[in-house]
Amino acid sequence: MDDSLSVYDETTSTEAFALQNAKLLRVSLRDVTIQAKLGSMVAYQGDVKFEHAGQGGMGRMLKKAVTGEGQSLMKVSGSGEVFLAETAQEIHVITLQNDKVTVNGANLLAFDAGIDWSIERMQGVSGMMGGGLYNTALHGTGSVAILSDGPPVRLDVSSAPTFADPQAAITWSSGVTTQVKTDVSLKTLVGRGSGESVQMAFSGQGWVLVQPSEGRPVPTESGGSSGGLGGLLKG
Repeated sequence: MDDSLSVYDETTSTEAFALQNAKLLRVSLRDVTIQAKLGSMVAYQGDVKFEHAGQGGMGRMLKKAVTGEGQSLMKVSGSGEVFLAETAQEIHVITLQNDKVTVNGANLLAFDAGIDWSIERMQGVSGMMGGGLYNTALHGTGSVAILSDGPPVRLDVSSAPTFADPQAAITWSSGVTTQVKTDVSLKTLVGRGSGESVQMAFSGQGWVLVQPSEGRPVPTESGGSSGGLGGLLKG
């Protein structure tokens, strides 16, 4: 074996959700079922089964159809190791103990069997649609893996009034309240309003994680970017 490649050896972590590196997540399956973003599997070893997760009931299916929020998920079960990634974005693992985090749907990579999810609307939306105005709430006990397009910053919401672009705010803790803030002064640009005219306002006790990007384009259902097993599961 070429020792020069040993730096890339599989992690020896015993955690169910472990970072192989900053952009690759290893999930150790122990006869449980996790859910992951459809098409995010890049490799696996062992006896592993993949199937489309559906929408988790009629209520959530309708909410997703109306809001555009939420990801197409796959169920991953069996015994072995699964490696997950998404366009080489950074991955961060959050551990919940009977708690909740809210995630921008585009930034959700995977969550384990002890986590449930629902779609929530921001306060003050008043019928407006768009990314970040409806988000995915995850609650329970277990691990949640989220994506960040570059190294994020964690802001303490309780220390000062905090605002972020709806696509840049990727996740926030359970003690945080969100509202829509419209900056009328930024709507005076020639031709059309600035994207910064609609912001998310955060208050309460807790934190918000903000990525240094307004997000990457989301592939269409007919697009070829999902590829591989994800493409097969969509049928």
